[in-house]
Amino acid sequence: IGRANLGGVDVAFGAFVFAFMGGSMGSVAGEKVTRLFERATAEKLPVILLQASGGARMQEGILSLMQMAKAVAALERFRAVRLPFISVLLHPTTGGVAASFAFLGDVNVAEPKALIGFAGPRVIENTLRQQLPRGFQRSEFLLDHGMVDTIVSRLEMKRLFATLIRHFTGAPAPAENGA
Repeated sequence: IGRANLGGVDVAFGAFVFAFMGGSMGSVAGEKVTRLFERATAEKLPVILLQASGGARMQEGILSLMQMAKAVAALERFRAVRLPFISVLLHPTTGGVAASFAFLGDVNVAEPKALIGFAGPRVIENTLRQQLPRGFQRSEFLLDHGMVDTIVSRLEMKRLFATLIRHFTGAPAPAENGA
């Protein structure tokens, strides 16, 4: 969680690190996401949040699950500054993170072939006792069904984010070198 400058515009930025405990959201991670939205509200900054998470950290019990509501409440207070929240769903974005703030972006961006959803396909198939459609819970399926706005490779994300931030904030495009 921190602050960055993207194309000449300051932004509040956060990222889940899947390599650490599956990017799970425990009480500390949830508090950081909450503070990201609170700081962005106070400083009137757009928010870019990259999610790659297995969901809420079950070993923390209710303390972990409470973070879902706490972060969403902070996001709703952020809406008052009328600046964008760009939600980036990386592979995988599942569980409590997907069920809370991941799909609440003003723009929801997914990476190609990412697994995105609350419960995994095997859990759903075993619960429903039926086979799911091909590609269910992959970013392409979600795009086709209106759940994400676009699919962009990680190599193209920085350019897209800069364009979106300029569009939403009215910031001018950065001057070209040598122009």
